[in-house]
Amino acid sequence: MRKLLPFMKKYIKYAVLCPILMILEVGADIVIPYLMSMIVDVGIAGRDINYVVKVGITMILVALFGMTMGIISSHYGAKAGYGFAAEVRKTTFEKVQSFSYANLDKFSVSSLITRLTNDCNTLGQVAMMSLRLAVRAPFMMIFALIMALSINAPLAGVFMVSVPVMAVFLIIILSKARPLFIKMQSRVDRVNAIIQENLTGIRVVKSFNRQSHEEQRFKERNDSLRDTALYAISKVIMVGPLMNIVTYSTIIAVLWFGGKQVVAGGMGSGELISFVTYITQILMSLMMISMFFMQLLRGMASASRINEVLGTDSEIMEDSNPVMNMTNGDIKFDNVSFTYPFSPEKTLKNINLEIKSGETVGIIGSTGSSKSTLVQLIPRLYDVTEGVVEVGGVNVKKYHIKSLRDKVAFVLQKNVLFSGTIRENMKWGNENATDEQIINALKVSQAWEFVSKYEDGLDHIVVQGGDNFSGGQKQRLAIARALVKSPEIIILDDSTSAVDMATDAKIQKAFKQDLGDVTTMIIAQRISSIQQADKILVMNEGEIESMGTHETLMESSPVYKEIYESQKKGVVGQ
Repeated sequence: MRKLLPFMKKYIKYAVLCPILMILEVGADIVIPYLMSMIVDVGIAGRDINYVVKVGITMILVALFGMTMGIISSHYGAKAGYGFAAEVRKTTFEKVQSFSYANLDKFSVSSLITRLTNDCNTLGQVAMMSLRLAVRAPFMMIFALIMALSINAPLAGVFMVSVPVMAVFLIIILSKARPLFIKMQSRVDRVNAIIQENLTGIRVVKSFNRQSHEEQRFKERNDSLRDTALYAISKVIMVGPLMNIVTYSTIIAVLWFGGKQVVAGGMGSGELISFVTYITQILMSLMMISMFFMQLLRGMASASRINEVLGTDSEIMEDSNPVMNMTNGDIKFDNVSFTYPFSPEKTLKNINLEIKSGETVGIIGSTGSSKSTLVQLIPRLYDVTEGVVEVGGVNVKKYHIKSLRDKVAFVLQKNVLFSGTIRENMKWGNENATDEQIINALKVSQAWEFVSKYEDGLDHIVVQGGDNFSGGQKQRLAIARALVKSPEIIILDDSTSAVDMATDAKIQKAFKQDLGDVTTMIIAQRISSIQQADKILVMNEGEIESMGTHETLMESSPVYKEIYESQKKGVVGQ
């Protein structure tokens, strides 16, 4: 928790005022029992109505003062607590944005969602409770103890026995509960994982009529979360009954011994009433402390999960004196190998490749041949394990990351469009892009042929994920978005797989005509998509099996020839 305290800096004013006002509220709560005893022992005993009224009015004013301080303190505590949570959430989100692909492989999406929502909310609640309960309870206990001792020190010895007993109970119970709360948060991760997976693939679930199967999977994980939560609560739930037993036993003992003193004349009735009230306040303070510690245990579990994210450094490190400008789109792989984190084997092995600026390079190979991994090394989505990747004659590790990625446009396999308008999605490529630039990019990607038919044109709404477009339309819009960047290098990672062959051919033709100076790398399953490329790489098990033009590969590469003939047969069969 201490590591997260700097996030409270912005709300320090409220964090300071909250406990101060809380102490004033406690002061009011402490004074009221004393005034009550004065009413009984002086006013009522002396039959002095004026005194009773005067002290009674004072009690009301003190109570109103305490209530006002409590309300303002609660308001400030909420502002500080939830403001603190918001700052932690903001910083954690920014940290996630800086992660490389390797970092994202370490944390599941569902786990990150839980940390950014549930864990941050828990921290906010703990912060608020820390400013209120963690201040109110100790001060209440200390002030009430002082007052109780001032009324009757020998009688105060009764709760000198009960307090240690309650403390021992708390320590034992809470020590057993802490690991359970940590386990409970991991169960929340698992529930979030299946919710995310199901909602993302809901159309697939329905098309295969697997609702019952998914409901069963969810039930299993939800039940596991419920059982873990119940087990954790079953440990701490004993706190309440044990506290009550100790509290009532203490009050009975006080009434027994105190009653004897009242009868003997050694203690006033009002003093006994106020003494019992102070004893109750002390014991209630201990109960509040126990509640705080229970919440603190959850907070510590959440804090450790947040700190795990904040303490993770990006695998992609910025050079101390980075290169800001890319001169051209030359690409060179010099004896490059790559291994995924936690993988025992190399994914890419001894890749040597040179691509001149403006060339079109096709990449083909079987599933799992590491085609996508190869191109992901260019914009540093991953860093090489061995060797060097150069762009524009400069090691990619020397570039300013933003500058590098601004000049390397990447159209991923999974095309994601964001809620908003077509224009807003296109401006992801360039915030300052004009409508003319956007339309030109849409024309090159062959997306303008359907966008131009919308009455609202570029203002046409894109729903979350772009689900109001077909797969092929989303791919064309994603390509256009990349082109708006005006890149030196554009990488299409199987980005036309959902596009018909005629439209695919138009895209390739437009690329040749309009992107003459741009280095183009195309990963494709169809040979027709890359047949006209300046060079074609044939990938096999993480290595370049062969390289050349379509004609030379037909003669020299059995793998390429086999792919071509199988696809040709498929077309003929149609």
